[in-house]
Amino acid sequence: MLAGRAPPGAADCCRRLLAAALAAGLRPLLCGLPSCWATVRRSVGQWPSPGLRVPEAAEAERLVQQVQRSGVPLRRFIACPQLARTVQRCLQGGASPGPQPVLLECAPGPGILTRTLLNAGVRVVALESNSAFLPNLQSLENSLDGQLKVIYGDFFRLDPLVTGTVKPPAMCSDKLFETMGVAAVPWRADVPLKIFGILPQQKERNILWRLLFALYECSSIYRYGRVELNIFVSEKEYKVLTAKPGEARAYQALTVLWQVGCEIQLLHMEPWSSFATNLKNGGLAVPKSMWLPNDHLCLVRLTPQQNLFTGGLKPTNSATFIFMVKQCLAKPKSRLTDRLNSWSLDNGGKLLSELEIPKNAETRNLYPEDYRRLFEALQNSNTFTETWFHDEVFESIRNINL
Repeated sequence: MLAGRAPPGAADCCRRLLAAALAAGLRPLLCGLPSCWATVRRSVGQWPSPGLRVPEAAEAERLVQQVQRSGVPLRRFIACPQLARTVQRCLQGGASPGPQPVLLECAPGPGILTRTLLNAGVRVVALESNSAFLPNLQSLENSLDGQLKVIYGDFFRLDPLVTGTVKPPAMCSDKLFETMGVAAVPWRADVPLKIFGILPQQKERNILWRLLFALYECSSIYRYGRVELNIFVSEKEYKVLTAKPGEARAYQALTVLWQVGCEIQLLHMEPWSSFATNLKNGGLAVPKSMWLPNDHLCLVRLTPQQNLFTGGLKPTNSATFIFMVKQCLAKPKSRLTDRLNSWSLDNGGKLLSELEIPKNAETRNLYPEDYRRLFEALQNSNTFTETWFHDEVFESIRNINL
């Protein structure tokens, strides 16, 4: 037997033992093991900690200010090592035993969270759109043995609606996934990729809509399976995502569609003041909100439902479902029967009775799952036609180009 070569079957055995040890919280006992264990550890998604230095907040904020350029949109960064450790624990929390998917970090900037994730044994792909941050990230990439990959690109300008060549930092999702080495998996398979990012403040709502259309159509990042999003959103948008029927102003079409499409989990809330910005004066630029609380950024996990497409809802008819929900909640105080009648549906009252929905129900009082049941019933109705579906209106809400 060659020196250092494991006997046949030993690698699988080591892999199972290591996964069990990690699941049992025995990480300290793994220190000092031979190099073959490091290889096995990578195979279950756990890299040995490279022991990187994580700069203090003041140093990270100076780096952000040094690369600040006029005309660059407002961005927020994680500069505090303590916040980075909190986010790292949130991202790794709840992970099942076994191989872990790669984590795509969007707009890492000074790389405080990047280094913290690497020290925790996470394999990271850093997608950075500001070329001024790239040298520092690429130097870090070159110092490691494949645990970090740095790509020049902008996640929030993924798959732009343009003809011809896509100009960087905008990029196409197929090129991104090819570069990362992430292959497509069936919808009901495990999560193939985790994504972390802070949604740009000025385009927050538009990005949420674009991601929503991609989710229901299984396009862009969702062509590759149930990609998990871990994103910081404003507190007011979090309130919209998690609103309950009847909650004035908060319960919207966006609420219904995200709750039907994903499991929504709040991981952490952090005051706006904890984040660095690229403003010249270092200001916080906290957006005002008249009707909903907005004192924090909320780290939210959006995991697509495995059973999203097991009923009558399909990627091929999901656009109709989205438009139906938007039509219903355009006037949230209107009665559902009136909306059905406006679609020239003669048996609307009978349909609601079969679904056990009160005939006098207002559209704002239906639960997300009620909207799904209504849509599937309409799809099965012999009298249902899509005459209310206006292509030009639908295209105007779908083609939100960032």
